[in-house]
Amino acid sequence: MKIERVRVEIGSLVRGFQYLKLYCFIFRVLLLWFWLELNFWVPLQLDFVHFLNFSLSLSIVMADFQSSTHRERWMFTPQALIEKCHAANQRALRTLEKYGSTRLEVDIDGSLSYPKPQTNARENGDGRHAIPEPLNPNEEKLMRIFYEQKIQEVCGAFGFPHKIQATAIIYFKRFYLNWSVMEHDPKHIMLTCIYTSCKVEEFHVSAEELGKGIQQDHEVILNNEMIVLKSLGFDLIVYAPYRSVDGFLNDMEDFSHALDDGKLKALGEATKLEVDKTMLTDAPLLFPPGQLALAALRRSNEVHKVLDFKRYLESLCSQQNGAHTSHELTKCLSAIDSVVSTLKIPEAKDMRHVDRKLKFCRNPSLQDETKKREKKSKHKSKRTLSQMQEVPPPWT
Repeated sequence: MKIERVRVEIGSLVRGFQYLKLYCFIFRVLLLWFWLELNFWVPLQLDFVHFLNFSLSLSIVMADFQSSTHRERWMFTPQALIEKCHAANQRALRTLEKYGSTRLEVDIDGSLSYPKPQTNARENGDGRHAIPEPLNPNEEKLMRIFYEQKIQEVCGAFGFPHKIQATAIIYFKRFYLNWSVMEHDPKHIMLTCIYTSCKVEEFHVSAEELGKGIQQDHEVILNNEMIVLKSLGFDLIVYAPYRSVDGFLNDMEDFSHALDDGKLKALGEATKLEVDKTMLTDAPLLFPPGQLALAALRRSNEVHKVLDFKRYLESLCSQQNGAHTSHELTKCLSAIDSVVSTLKIPEAKDMRHVDRKLKFCRNPSLQDETKKREKKSKHKSKRTLSQMQEVPPPWT
């Protein structure tokens, strides 16, 4: 009964969010109608495209990035990011020292339970329950990048649109600002973030379908849903660079009417690959999505050379009524490029050692079993070598 009640509450929460999006759409339609009525007898000085953009910008104030929880609560300085990740890592280390394990059991309602405290190995003197070696912050970062790339792979395999992939990755990033990968299994959190993203973005996929598609138990997806929502502070509206890329491409077409459609399409495809790469870095937590999109466009344009990007940036800044100078914007884009250039995507073979440490931290008994197997294998190798030495060579 408790499980069903919690799932109904989660479903009601997400449905409420979807109704809010519907109300915003209705508000847009009503505003457009009101504007048309108001200007029925007045010749419009704006062309129709600019008029639509104007009415749209007025109607989505509630969902505007500048006034969003995304900007208010989930944008950080580089130092703040380092401090949050370090704090999560240190808390997991204290848990490991106190309980002998970092694994937190999660109930369906999001409540947590810690493992039973184990006697410290130093007090035992027998080494049977030696504390496993914890992951350091750099190893945790590698683990997060590895699973963020897995989110992209899973979303690609299911044919999900970019907005679902981007939302899931940002949820994943936000979750692990509050937790260490040693506390919550990133494989399970990854799946729950994808599932939650699908619901928020109104792309219906059941937990059973998602779990079956990648051969995972769908119950772990549902069991982690409330802890993910709580860790996100129920801030489910996410702004990703992909939509901004589409907007800038349309604007570029108006900026330079001589652009070849084929070249512009190639620029768009290359840019989205650049954004995919950007999403695996800390950049989405440091810079607004519009700047991330512009930086990806600039990097792609350096290869495809579709337009004079410097002149385009100057044109953009002139439209913003002095909000940013071209020089300031260029510095921001260069800072983003610097973050993206440091990205190193780990391969599965590079992650074996880190994954082994993670498993030992979450389940220390595996470390004891591994040591026993290694000791047994070493003893067997010595015995075989000894037997070989006792056998006389055939030529004697």
